[in-house]
Amino acid sequence: MQTPIPGDMGLREANPATGQGLFFAFRTARAWWYSAWLRTLARFSRTTLGSFWMGLSNLLSVGVLGVVYGTVLNVQDPIRYIIYLGLGITIWGLISMTSVAGSTLFMQRRDQLVNNALPSIFYCLEEWAFQLQTFAQAFVVILVAFAFLDPALLLNAVRFIWLPMLNLSLFAFWILVLMALLGARFKDFAQLMPIILQLLFLVSPILYKREGLGRLGLLADFNPFYQALAPLRNALIDGRLQLGSEVMSLVINGLGVMLAVWALRRLRYRLPLWI
Repeated sequence: MQTPIPGDMGLREANPATGQGLFFAFRTARAWWYSAWLRTLARFSRTTLGSFWMGLSNLLSVGVLGVVYGTVLNVQDPIRYIIYLGLGITIWGLISMTSVAGSTLFMQRRDQLVNNALPSIFYCLEEWAFQLQTFAQAFVVILVAFAFLDPALLLNAVRFIWLPMLNLSLFAFWILVLMALLGARFKDFAQLMPIILQLLFLVSPILYKREGLGRLGLLADFNPFYQALAPLRNALIDGRLQLGSEVMSLVINGLGVMLAVWALRRLRYRLPLWI
């Protein structure tokens, strides 16, 4: 019997991809969620208001943009417009920051991916949790502030947002994984992604109503980023939940998550070579 060479045991014998699937995500949930929370705390560790600054800065930005664009667009109901704009920008913030962070994720985690046995999905889950925590703090602050302008928002939040919020969260995960893989494979992708997001933002009904696009409304219909944003905003503002569409979105996002996990496992030995 041939004695195995210690260095030959290497990567495959260590089996770093053990649990690359969803079972690993559930089994290590406390680890990646807590790791993300430590990053959140570290951002404002020396400030008085702490992570409240994320919600406050977002609220101030929304207030200024609402006044400026409300005046420029000559809106008839400024209060409703500010709510519409504020919720749209806040939700878009999760989508855009997840996409941008994903495009550089594996490059920034190169040392960990190359030198330890943690599977790549762990870093995707940690980044996803970090973005969700950042979004939650901004979202809660702006929702409470807007509730003073329209108390029905809180009732709509309790009754209607759970399924759209779940779909948004699942969408953010598989988009993050997709961006991470593309960013690892194509080095220019991280530079291109902010430009794409800026263009998508401008052609999405966030600063204006969908009717403002006129015949170009198809740009919103076939924009997956906007389709992830709109149901949550509509559920909050109008108290409207299209159950059939949301169930279909849940199926699509579930498939997206499973394909993302499959891709991470499939490409687990190529990632160190790409980065």
